[in-house]
Amino acid sequence: MKLWANNARLKSGLLALAIAMFAFGYAIVPLYKAFCDATGINVIAQGDRYIESSGDYQPLNTQVDLSRTITVEFDANSRGPWYFKPMQNSIQVHPGELTVVVYEFKNLQKRSITAQAIPSYAPEQAGPNFHKVECFCFTEHTLAAGEKRSWPVAFVVDPKISDDVKTITLSYTFFEVGGKTPAAPVADSGLVVPVKAGI
Repeated sequence: MKLWANNARLKSGLLALAIAMFAFGYAIVPLYKAFCDATGINVIAQGDRYIESSGDYQPLNTQVDLSRTITVEFDANSRGPWYFKPMQNSIQVHPGELTVVVYEFKNLQKRSITAQAIPSYAPEQAGPNFHKVECFCFTEHTLAAGEKRSWPVAFVVDPKISDDVKTITLSYTFFEVGGKTPAAPVADSGLVVPVKAGI
């Protein structure tokens, strides 16, 4: 009899524990959201922003610095007879905002070519703060004779970029892989180096 009473007590305790765990599983989501709202630890858990005019919910991205605007200019250079140009010359962006621009390419030669683009940035400090999520410059591309393509560049300007930076120029040089790559320019130091005769 005593054993039966112990078993009944153990069953009751285990049942109560199972019910408590089940209730906790349902309560954890609202508790987690309330905790994140109170502490601001998880910006994703802060929820979506309701837009009354459209009646829709839009994601609230607190990483975008809406107090600043940076002009991003796009430049395209090509080493070879093909068309290479951005579809827009410049755009205004907020730091932290995901932006997508498109470049157009056309092979003007009568043969297929494999080419790649190399990016550069001005001012120089913009480079480490310019994060490309997707870019045609990541890989080589082969275009058939007369083929035309459009490729996107998706990027984010880091909100940590200096407040002094108001304009960033993203410049691409598109050159044929395996072709002649122009030599880097040599800076003129102003020094005259004597050359010995007979060498």
